Amino acid sequence: MQDFVGAKGIISAERLRVLSERSDGPGLLHLASHLGALVASSYCLLSSAGTWWCIAPFIIQGILLNFLYAPEHECDHFTAFRSRWLNVWVGRVCGFLTFFPNDYHRWSHYAHHRNTQDWDKDTELLARARVDSPARYLLALTGIANIVGRCTSLWRHALRGANLWYATPRQNRAVTSSARWHLALYLLIAMHAWWIGSWWPVYLWLGPWAALRWHYWVQGLVEHGGLTHAPNTLFNTRTFSTNWCMHLLNWNMTYHSAHHTFPAVPFHRLPALHAEIEQQLGHALPTSTCWQAHWRHLRLLHAGADEAQMCAAHDQELREQGLDTLAHASADPERHSALSV
Repeated sequence: MQDFVGAKGIISAERLRVLSERSDGPGLLHLASHLGALVASSYCLLSSAGTWWCIAPFIIQGILLNFLYAPEHECDHFTAFRSRWLNVWVGRVCGFLTFFPNDYHRWSHYAHHRNTQDWDKDTELLARARVDSPARYLLALTGIANIVGRCTSLWRHALRGANLWYATPRQNRAVTSSARWHLALYLLIAMHAWWIGSWWPVYLWLGPWAALRWHYWVQGLVEHGGLTHAPNTLFNTRTFSTNWCMHLLNWNMTYHSAHHTFPAVPFHRLPALHAEIEQQLGHALPTSTCWQAHWRHLRLLHAGADEAQMCAAHDQELREQGLDTLAHASADPERHSALSV
């Protein structure tokens, strides 16, 4: 797939081929660490049930469950592993645990890459309401609206069938089938818990996931938020300055500009790719901590700006830095590796 928003003339085709080589080892090691941490937190949560000691493992469990979106995302690019079946099935399991069916996510996410920051076509922008006031911004940051949206789309696709404008008829049928399988399995789990008289799905899974949904949105809301809507991912996508734990937990999606510009490069090579992009550009990519980005947005909203004006403010910053010509240069897809399908 060549028609995605990217940037041109940054990394040579030869170097990109090397960076885009895939293998199973790094993905399996990363997945084992993530699942191993989940097993450990689940054990601690069960061991401390009914005591105040359960609070810490409950929080850790919620964070780990929410960031299972990271391997699902990587698998849907077919870059987490070399083996296609591993990408498919790890993505499906992670999508099941995060209430985001794999087939639906894959095609909606590809549409997001094709139309990044397009007000009318970017599926991530269309999936949420505009954040035009501090109150709406903070509500979006809680993740509550996202939880409602996921449950609503899952129910709608299962009962009415999917009719996504960016998907082919075959893909829409796959989204419908996936939603129905998800609902059936969720129902079986609920029936099992009722039969044995246990709240384990709520205590170990649904509760932590929902309560800590906000933690994922601390990054998710500002990956593109408040940035230019020019079709150039080096400027309309934010890279995050954070600690090693967040890089690890998020499967390096903290290097978001590098990922969006070259989405066929596996997660474990994104730090090197990020450094090479900045070296070639001669300047840093848009980078901040999550909290710096949120503070900027809340200040602008409090001053009366709406979401479009926040993005216009970033355009003005680019003009002041003399980077607006680069930001508004059109993407040249032939210079880049395609999104893997």
